Amino acid sequence: MAAGTLARPAGTAPADAPAPGRRPWRTLLALLGGSALGFAFPGAALPWLAVLGPAALALAVRGQRFRSGLWHGLVFGLAFFVPLLSWTGIYVGPFPWLALAVWEALHLALLGGATALTSRLRLWPVWTAALWVADEALRGRFVLDGFPWGRLGFSQTEGPLLSLAAYGGVPLVSFAVALSGALLAAAALALVRAWHATGEGRRPAVRTATVSVLAVLAVPLIGALAWLPLPGRSLTDGGPASTVAVIQGDVPRAGLDFNAQRRAVLDNHVERTVELARDVAAGRVRQPDLVIWPENSSDIDPYLNVDAARQIDRAAETIGAPVLVGAIVNGPGRFISNTAIVWDPSTGPGDTYVKRHPVPLAEYVPARSFFRFFSAEVDRVHDQRAGKEVGVLDVGGARIGDLICFEVVYDGLVDDVVDGGAGMLVVQTNNATFGYTDESAQQLALSRLRAVEHGRSVVIAATSGISAIVAPDGSVVRSSRLFTPDAFVEEIAQRSSTTLATRLGGGPEWALTALGLGALAGALAPAARRRLRRSGAA
Repeated sequence: MAAGTLARPAGTAPADAPAPGRRPWRTLLALLGGSALGFAFPGAALPWLAVLGPAALALAVRGQRFRSGLWHGLVFGLAFFVPLLSWTGIYVGPFPWLALAVWEALHLALLGGATALTSRLRLWPVWTAALWVADEALRGRFVLDGFPWGRLGFSQTEGPLLSLAAYGGVPLVSFAVALSGALLAAAALALVRAWHATGEGRRPAVRTATVSVLAVLAVPLIGALAWLPLPGRSLTDGGPASTVAVIQGDVPRAGLDFNAQRRAVLDNHVERTVELARDVAAGRVRQPDLVIWPENSSDIDPYLNVDAARQIDRAAETIGAPVLVGAIVNGPGRFISNTAIVWDPSTGPGDTYVKRHPVPLAEYVPARSFFRFFSAEVDRVHDQRAGKEVGVLDVGGARIGDLICFEVVYDGLVDDVVDGGAGMLVVQTNNATFGYTDESAQQLALSRLRAVEHGRSVVIAATSGISAIVAPDGSVVRSSRLFTPDAFVEEIAQRSSTTLATRLGGGPEWALTALGLGALAGALAPAARRRLRRSGAA
């Protein structure tokens, strides 16, 4: 029997759990685990380290009370989120960054407490992994629609576990990472018991340790085998192809004032498109069927500003293809709209998509007077109005699913465009406000998971980088450097096939969440029954 599978009476610590009094060692273990998990994400980008995070947290809270689990989960969460989200404070100071990191870490505190309670149950590694999914589901939905950055699954840009995204989306990848970590913790405990076992107990202890080690290896093996039935994953596999051009015009400066020279940003994208047209005329690159500009490529409303419209017309006419322009449009009322506009070289502006999920405190400010107390920077934010329509657009014969900036992190928004018939995904983004940080690389990692999850190529157009083209297997075919003008052209198939993850939608996440919550209820049940008996006796 694998380590940790024996049922224990509630309120008693397992024999293989660390002694309850060694709290400093548990805290240190949680601290190291959170740090190790951070190194799995860009910029260190060591995906295999991700399993050490859940393993360390599982060991730190094993056999502990709920309150102890809360503490160790909080330490773990702070060690993970404070460095991971450091880019949020690069130009606005430490308060917004640390406030967000603490808020995100509080969710992992709840996870630590719940994991401590379920650590006494049989098959505890499974319940631990399911609770990770439940915690990420909570973190990605509640209070201002949540912020699911830093999910375990988003760390897996390489390696065997990435394939699982095609079967159960990011939640299944997160579950696999957490399960690998929890099994690793169980194996470590079993090996310690086998080392100390003597006499008649040695043989079963060694057998248990062997089974535990094999269980750890089984998860990545399943992931590796899961790649085999997946269809062709190159850019041109799967359907009729369109030639796509990506323009990164760059900005005059990084930081909050990146667009103080709004006309310069627009001119950069116009001129880079005109240069690309010269390359096309000279036969150096293929004629594109469509051109993708990034978010904020025109912060001048081209519906109101005749000169801005004229410049976009010039770019579209010169390249001879429709341009997907990322524009800030005035209205409705006092609001502005973050809008993607299909700009035809003959007929001008056509279909649009308005960003459905503006970022709270960055693109709109709820309870502005309250947040002004903490930072006057909130008054620099002009409230955006959220769009209502799903971002599926026909551009130059290609049916694209448009996502603007952080929308790519939300499962439901990505599911919507694929369900709407998108043959490829487009992420228009502006990362100039984050400077030379890891934010752009982290966002690229999200897009790589989305490519595998839905079997679609992903085109990322960033104002200042990183722009990229990602194949359906998650590999990066082309990419740009930060704050460097660039343009590239690739032939990309419009795919209509669907992965199992696309067909199941949110099903895997809800099922795994229910599994974790069911285990938590099972862990709480004995204590609840004892309280009922005591109240009845009284």
